[in-house]
Amino acid sequence: MEEKIFLDAGNISVSNSRFIVDGQTYAIDNVTSVKTGVEQAKKGTGILIGLIGVFVLFSAKPFLWGLVILMFATLALIGARNKYSVVLSTSSGENQALTSEDKTQIEQVVSALNEAIVSRG
Repeated sequence: MEEKIFLDAGNISVSNSRFIVDGQTYAIDNVTSVKTGVEQAKKGTGILIGLIGVFVLFSAKPFLWGLVILMFATLALIGARNKYSVVLSTSSGENQALTSEDKTQIEQVVSALNEAIVSRG
């Protein structure tokens, strides 16, 4: 049977027989299902810095220090991003094959893997 490519994007390749990511190869025949995993961004640090900034803003004589701390809190909250992953289910369990902050990329890989699983028959 001829190998059909469903996705070829740099270090990621999905065909009807294998899934290659970062030099690791997974046989499509061994994959029973695929799904998208999500790890929520940790925003606790940004919130804590923000609370400290509000406290300093209203209690310290140099009003500017509170604003500077609040600026850092804002940057910390903006910088916190969710991480998405491709989760493969095999007979030996689940495996996170790829992790990225780019949700669109992960969705494309999951879609290609689903097509590969369906194409094998």
